[in-house]
Amino acid sequence: MLPQFPSTTPGALDTARATLAKLRSVPTLTERYSDVVSLDSLEDLIHVPVMGKDELTVALAHLKPKAQRGATWTFLRDCGTGPPELGYAPTGLFMAEVYERWKPLGPADVFVNGWAAGKLWDAHYLMGVYADLAGCTVLGLGEVEQDEADYWLEFCAYHGVSAFGGAPGALRAIFGRAREQGLKLPALRTVIWLGQEWDPAIDDDLPYVAPDARRWGLFGNAETLVVGTNTPECAADVWHPLPSQLVHIGQDQMLDVTSLKPHGLNPVLRLRTGDAGEWSVCPCGQAGPALRVLGRRMGEVKFRGLLLDVDGLVAGVAGQPGVSRVQMVITEHAVGGATAEVLVVPSRDAAGDLAARVRAHVLASAIGQTCTAFRNDPDALAVRLVDSVISNERTGRSADLVVRRHS
Repeated sequence: MLPQFPSTTPGALDTARATLAKLRSVPTLTERYSDVVSLDSLEDLIHVPVMGKDELTVALAHLKPKAQRGATWTFLRDCGTGPPELGYAPTGLFMAEVYERWKPLGPADVFVNGWAAGKLWDAHYLMGVYADLAGCTVLGLGEVEQDEADYWLEFCAYHGVSAFGGAPGALRAIFGRAREQGLKLPALRTVIWLGQEWDPAIDDDLPYVAPDARRWGLFGNAETLVVGTNTPECAADVWHPLPSQLVHIGQDQMLDVTSLKPHGLNPVLRLRTGDAGEWSVCPCGQAGPALRVLGRRMGEVKFRGLLLDVDGLVAGVAGQPGVSRVQMVITEHAVGGATAEVLVVPSRDAAGDLAARVRAHVLASAIGQTCTAFRNDPDALAVRLVDSVISNERTGRSADLVVRRHS
């Protein structure tokens, strides 16, 4: 039986104790941790309250973290629509630990770093540090706009690009464009993704663009940095946690993470990630626990006086034929009731009646039948086919639920 807090990292308990002491030193958080008398083992973390991002923000504002050596890097933590908040990391960004366990790049590779640079977004710089450790040739291209994709694809082919990395949304767009235009990347062997879940539509395009390419993934966020790794032999939703990241599966399968990095700057102690997961067996055969990430869970949101199960609705629509990605948009109006819109990114082989089928599915589902607004007001629910879902302009990330308010 797997312990609730599995770790073999030397000094793990001392690091957890030190992080707890930091949090207790924050005046507004002292009472929150007053019931935790001591940590005699990692299993005692079960008595530590789960931390939300609000508590982490309060702690960071008080502690003002500073690296012991080198630079203190700051990255954007907030992925919603509120004011941006910062996370901190020392020089090296802890990528040496990733490189020890995960080797998609080597000295012979020509690697395109296709994550957006600037705007305090972390992935471009994480992979820049990793590429330095791997000793490869780097093309720091950044995110490619659609109107320039053809030029850069030809550029990558000419320069013998063997590895291409980016967020799945951006990768899908560029490989889809290459397929449409008949452009090939004959030297491409490695596709690296980070920042979103893998998009199966990329698997449809790669055989036409780069038949020898295989996917390699990283899972994490700006609070924790990299939590786990994924190789071509792994299922796309299964991850192998780093030794320094203590993953716990709590109530309702929600994940929390404790950082065991002795020089970590973010006091991550049972930080709620917003993702659900379960322990699993990975087909790659790698020793140690494997984590299957079930996706982000937004829970329930009030819609016209009733609780609407966003997770259930999105999961149900995502399972329909022809659906590649789903997002729920709720708009609250000053006059009149709120409206719900289901944005659907169709797969390449989607039938022409997809929007109508999705709407019929929602109305016939238990969620649709429970929501009286959907039954009584046809304008309360809309389904729209889109090329991409709504994402945060600062980070490029997207969520299953977007809430808007119109005055």
